[in-house]
Amino acid sequence: QVQLVESGGGLVQPGGSLRLSCRAPRMITSVFNPLLMGWYRQVPGKGRELVASITPDRFTNYGDSVKGRFTISRDNSRKTVYLQMSDLKPENTAVYYCNALSAIKQPTYDWGQGTQVTVSS
Repeated sequence: QVQLVESGGGLVQPGGSLRLSCRAPRMITSVFNPLLMGWYRQVPGKGRELVASITPDRFTNYGDSVKGRFTISRDNSRKTVYLQMSDLKPENTAVYYCNALSAIKQPTYDWGQGTQVTVSS
C-alpha cells in the first residue's frame, strides 16, 4: 500500500515562508521516479485543488494564484517532493496534500493526512 506522508506545515505570518515535504517511504525508487507528482490544497467545505505539479524531468506547472511565490521540486533519491511557499497570504491557509497524477491528471493513490498551513497575523 502506497503511503504519502506530508509535513512542514504550521502557523506563519503573512509574507512568511514555509517548506512542505511529501515522502513516499514505502514506494520503491523505480516506481517513484517516473511519477508526475502534485501538491493540492483543501479548505473546509471545498474539494482539493491542484496547486503545483512536477514531471519526472522536473518540468513544473503552477496554479495562477501561486505563480512566482511557490516552487515545487523533487528529490528522487529520497522519494520526496517539496513545495517552497513564499510571500504567503491568508488565502493560502489550507490543508496541503501531495499525490501522484495519472495520465488524465487525476490523483492516483490514497490521500495522506495532509499538513495544515495557517497564514495569520
